[in-house]
Amino acid sequence: MGREWGALFPNGVGDEKGHPAPPCSIAIPNILIDGRRAKAVDNEGQPLPTLVYLTCEKRSQYHHNFKAGAMNALIWVSSRISNAPVILNVDCDMYSNNSESVRDALCFFLDEKKGHEIAYVQFPQVFDNLTKNDVYSSSLRIVSKVDLHGFDSYGGPLYIGSACFHRRESLCGTKYNKACQQDWMTIKVETKNNEESAHELEGICKVLPSCTYEENSHWGNEMGLKYGCAVEDVITGLAMQCRGWKSIYFDPPDRTGFLGVGPTTLLQALVQQKRWSDGDFHIFLRHNPLLYGYNIISLGLQLSYCLYLLWAPHCLASLYYVSVPSLCLLRGISLFPQVSNPWVIPFVYVFFGNLAFSLVEFLYCGGTCLEWLNSQRMWLYKTTTSYLFGFCDNILRLLGFSKSSFVLTAKVVDEDVSKRYEQELMEFGTTSPLFTVLATLALLNALVFFVGLKRLFVEDEPISLALNRYGLQITLCGLLAFINLPLYQPLFLRKDMGKMPTSATYRSIVFALVTCLTAMY
Repeated sequence: MGREWGALFPNGVGDEKGHPAPPCSIAIPNILIDGRRAKAVDNEGQPLPTLVYLTCEKRSQYHHNFKAGAMNALIWVSSRISNAPVILNVDCDMYSNNSESVRDALCFFLDEKKGHEIAYVQFPQVFDNLTKNDVYSSSLRIVSKVDLHGFDSYGGPLYIGSACFHRRESLCGTKYNKACQQDWMTIKVETKNNEESAHELEGICKVLPSCTYEENSHWGNEMGLKYGCAVEDVITGLAMQCRGWKSIYFDPPDRTGFLGVGPTTLLQALVQQKRWSDGDFHIFLRHNPLLYGYNIISLGLQLSYCLYLLWAPHCLASLYYVSVPSLCLLRGISLFPQVSNPWVIPFVYVFFGNLAFSLVEFLYCGGTCLEWLNSQRMWLYKTTTSYLFGFCDNILRLLGFSKSSFVLTAKVVDEDVSKRYEQELMEFGTTSPLFTVLATLALLNALVFFVGLKRLFVEDEPISLALNRYGLQITLCGLLAFINLPLYQPLFLRKDMGKMPTSATYRSIVFALVTCLTAMY
């Protein structure tokens, strides 16, 4: 902030199109606009701020630590050029939509009573390319409209990696101390470097984003963004709050502060969720808020973090409910209480009550009924695929069979994919283990649903007796088959390039049939 802006390769690992960086590259700090000398002006004659383009040095024998490493390099370079007290972090696929956002954030930082406690001001992550009914549930409507507001009651929201204003000293590892309150009005930035030319500054800063600069230092551990986690933003925010700082969540009521680009294919959405759930569960295992923040942050904030850090193991419950009742129905096993039994009431209340509550909550937050249905579908898809793979990756990592990885989400799509996205047709078009799991579960529940109907209308057992025994299981299979309707179309009906690949279709059919035959015999 102040009079300096930085530009960087997205995530620190490639160019603006997501192409990977070469195995060996040099550090390039380039001052494009030297705003310190006020030579560059805009169309209205106002001086432009300093604009710096930066690429980090990369060598195969050094780990560049992805986005966290790139962000830390920007912190080092900016501290030498301006050392401004506030840093704005915006991802490569986001842009400022409200010129008042800077003033809004500074109002929190400069508050006379509580401003000195604030480490960062987090704005919501909003996407401007969503379809009318948000087919991939990328808006995170409940998270941004309900959950993050609730964080404010316990010390502030988690850091979500973009659209965030940071206090430099808190991001650089300083512990909060009431005695170190600073009067920002007395800070004079850039006074030390006004005499140095842009060329001289580039030469001085060239060593800062080099591979060896942070060796044997606390950067990536106690200072800056933390390394070793796929969601470096969440663990960095937690570390700042455990050092005594607080945060603020601000959602402008009139105009959104920042806008970005959401996933336009199902695979992009699932891969993104897999990375988040993998990294979040990694934090839970290595830096459990219940232990890491014990007697430091409030219990409410610890539990709020756990709400997201436990996304991955949630797959176990979801997989149980989408598979075990169906397989028991195939074997003629009544899993739930009979419909005539009073003990069925808690099951019905919990299941349908949860759906009713989530629908009312969604409508209250400005969504539509179809958008809510899409969010329920994506919740099912995420929990049974993304969270499952994220959970398995953590278990394999604990056992020493794999290492941490960072998977980029593609941002460039072709014209045909964009047209199908605008028509709200789910995009498959490629082979992925995620799609195989989805298709297998969808086919399994469709087959079992027809078996359940056969038990009601074809077999000799009276309909009332069969309905009494298997009513809830048939209803559950029917709802799962209904919510998977957009998946059956690319499996069997669609002919466009976005349909399910033939190999994935055959593979899913075989897996579903083998599972059914195994359960029956």
